[in-house]
Amino acid sequence: AVALQARKVVFLTDTPGVLDNNMELISTMDIERTNALKADGTINGGMVPKVDACIEALRGGVKKAHIIDGRLEHSILLEILTSSGIGTCIEL
Repeated sequence: AVALQARKVVFLTDTPGVLDNNMELISTMDIERTNALKADGTINGGMVPKVDACIEALRGGVKKAHIIDGRLEHSILLEILTSSGIGTCIEL
C-alpha cells in the first residue's frame, strides 16, 4: 500500500474487526489507542500482526487502514462506501 501510495488499505479476515474486552466491535481508533489496546492485551493473538501492518501502512502515508470480515458478502463496499462501515478503521 505504501509503495503504491494508496490512500486506504483493507485487510480481510474471519472476524468482524478489532473487538474490545466485551467482544464488541471497535469501529474506529487511532494509533495511540491501538497501541494501548495491544499493551493491555485487548488486541492479542492473530489480530496483532494485522494491526501492526495497519500501523506500518499509516506511518508510511496511507490515510486509513481497515480490518473487516471478508466472509460477509459485499464487505469491502459496506466498509468503504457507508458512513458507519462494518469493521474497524484505524487512522493516524
